[in-house]
Amino acid sequence: MFLHLGGDVIIPKKDVIAILNVRAENSPITREFLEIARGEKTVRIIAEKGKEKSFILTREQIFVSPISCSTLKKRAEMIISTED
Repeated sequence: MFLHLGGDVIIPKKDVIAILNVRAENSPITREFLEIARGEKTVRIIAEKGKEKSFILTREQIFVSPISCSTLKKRAEMIISTED
């Protein structure tokens, strides 16, 4: 299964380690982590400036999404029914 993060970005759900609210950046440890990730160029911003709502952590990359944590959680938990 896949998770749509916003824009044209879709990733496998199995790759998601964590989904964090953008306000988590206020935490000193999270801010330091993100600064290091930006320095290593592993942050991919898919949200317009000022519309960032969540961070999605994967093994390879961190995505900055315009979609809220709660919406991403609902999408991740959604079960697709394939009734004939």
